[in-house]
Amino acid sequence: MAQLLRVQNFNVSSDGVGAGADGDQSLENPFGLPGAERLFAWAGATASWPMRTDPGGSRGLDDHFTRDYARNIGAEIMGRNKFGPQRGPWQDHEWRGWWGEEPPFRTPVFVMTHHPRPSFTLADTTFHFVDADPATVLARAKEAARGKDVRLGGGVTTVRRFLDAGLVDTLHVVVSPVELGTGLRLWESSDELLDRYHREVVPSPSGVTHHLFWRR
Repeated sequence: MAQLLRVQNFNVSSDGVGAGADGDQSLENPFGLPGAERLFAWAGATASWPMRTDPGGSRGLDDHFTRDYARNIGAEIMGRNKFGPQRGPWQDHEWRGWWGEEPPFRTPVFVMTHHPRPSFTLADTTFHFVDADPATVLARAKEAARGKDVRLGGGVTTVRRFLDAGLVDTLHVVVSPVELGTGLRLWESSDELLDRYHREVVPSPSGVTHHLFWRR
């Protein structure tokens, strides 16, 4: 079976915004846009949310997608903005991501950046920093995934680069009933992808809408 590049549980507002503009991110404001955390509320409410510390949470459609996040994933690709708020040459190699000593990925992670730094491992996640085009990074990630699929984790600019390069096989985008008005847009309308992808739109009782895309 062919290895796939999958976008999963990627969150945008009703007007297509997934994060603040480049440069607006900070330690205090990881998403670079006030209110962006509301886009993730659907996942945090599920029983399978990995950071859940109390019993309970919803079952059903949203919980299915939360559980599916790690299924058959052997490596992750992300942009530098998802890894942290620093820009330019690395001033602080002590920064090792937002996730603490046990990152949730549990696979090799390839961070795209113009400023590579040495790889390091936290628990069962190894971060590699790569200055290369999307096709080259994907080839490295597929090799590291050892036959499993590769997840493209974001952010918005990184997902758009891989879409524009024709490298994304499937996408799961969660549209929240929140209008953010400004920031980085994944799309003006999901119809933009219909020349290349089939689409299924599935509303959830939580109020979000799951948009599922697969190659034509």
